[in-house]
Amino acid sequence: MQLSHTRPVAAARFDDPNLVSTAGLVPVMALAQASGLLTLADQHLSVPTDKGAHAGRKIGSLVGGMVAGADSIADLAILRHGAMGTVFDRPYAPSTIGSFLREFTFGHVRQLDAVASRFLSALAARTPVVAGIDTGRVLVDIDDTIIEVHGHGKQGSGYGYSGVRGLNALLATVTTDTCAPVIVGQRLRRGACGSPRGAARMVADTLTTIDRLRTRAGGASGGAPKVLMRADSAFYGHPTLGAAIRAGADVSVTVRQTPTIKRAIASIGDDESAWTPIEYTDALYDEDTDTWISRAEVAEIPFVAFASQKKAHRIPGRLVVRRIPDLRPKKDQGQGTLFDIWRFHAFFTTTDPDDLDTVAADKLHRNHAIVEQVHADLKNSALAHLPSGRFTANAAWLVCAVMAFNLTRAAATLTGDPKLTKATTGTIRRTLVSVPARIASSARRLTLHLPTHWPWETAWNTLFENMFHKNQPIIA
Repeated sequence: MQLSHTRPVAAARFDDPNLVSTAGLVPVMALAQASGLLTLADQHLSVPTDKGAHAGRKIGSLVGGMVAGADSIADLAILRHGAMGTVFDRPYAPSTIGSFLREFTFGHVRQLDAVASRFLSALAARTPVVAGIDTGRVLVDIDDTIIEVHGHGKQGSGYGYSGVRGLNALLATVTTDTCAPVIVGQRLRRGACGSPRGAARMVADTLTTIDRLRTRAGGASGGAPKVLMRADSAFYGHPTLGAAIRAGADVSVTVRQTPTIKRAIASIGDDESAWTPIEYTDALYDEDTDTWISRAEVAEIPFVAFASQKKAHRIPGRLVVRRIPDLRPKKDQGQGTLFDIWRFHAFFTTTDPDDLDTVAADKLHRNHAIVEQVHADLKNSALAHLPSGRFTANAAWLVCAVMAFNLTRAAATLTGDPKLTKATTGTIRRTLVSVPARIASSARRLTLHLPTHWPWETAWNTLFENMFHKNQPIIA
């Protein structure tokens, strides 16, 4: 594509007060308001002084700015251009939002957590954002990530497991067979924090929220399958697993290669009948024998987790082991080995073997890396930066980023477009939110004039009609 020769651009002026660059915020924020975001913030937040006044509108400005692409406090100025002050009621200045965030204490962050939990429940009641949570298998994934910062100005920053200076964000997501992951729990922690710190409380809160979502969706408590919590080896410990078991969930957690685990793996032995080939990298499917020809194989044995601890902490279950040939070159290799040298990966699960056999359990566990895609999505959006030097302000920013993520996901489900339903936040923003428009006023009503031939016009109109009940002008 090149610039036009027949009608070259001669000038550019920022002089039209009737334009907006993010017309998609109109139906998206209508969904947020209909789901009670502003009301919930007003009810639950008690931020002191005049800086905490009108908490609902300020939280709405934060979430709306993040949906539009803001990843810093200064970027919230995107809400104050062109006709945004006409379409929306008094968008707040970035300096006002910054002062509001700096007034947060840890207690206020917990109040905002309560707002986020109730907001997700309201979104679930109005949209299919957690479709299937009352009937199908529900997967909860918990994992943490380091959000990099630079310098010593950020409270709580430090060097964690990644070796970079940052703050640690712990997230819990929920996924079903018919919906993309949404975030049901979040907590910001100091950078040098160990991964499992506070995870037990997070798991308990998350499973309580899921029970509430299932009840609200009309599911019977005894009819739906048990929730399955998945995690990596950093969370293999009785506090985290015990919290999940007490809440009635199953677990599927990677284990470290401790001497106990190594002895358990060795007890399987080299009996080929115990190992089953699986679909893995470079695997081929043999239709004649109805089996996979693969270099990766799985086996399982009964196992009791934390057997060396007191009896109340012991959890019976299964140890599922996957082995693949170790193809890493040895420094002193002179000739090929006569037998394969295996690398082992094991995880502990309490799932029923009649429900999930060895192969199915291994495949389901490997998919828990989906939570890392959520981390990447957030870091490509509102969590590209942690904007304040105050730890509690950044913790509140994280909660707002989670609400913006869930709101964007919920709005995409209302379009009916299967590609957008499971798209990343960046894709949804580009197709539905960052749509330029010119406003026209007639009889105290506004009409948005959007670009012709917009590739995602059908999806945008479907979202708009779902929120405003047919394409009627918006009352100013």
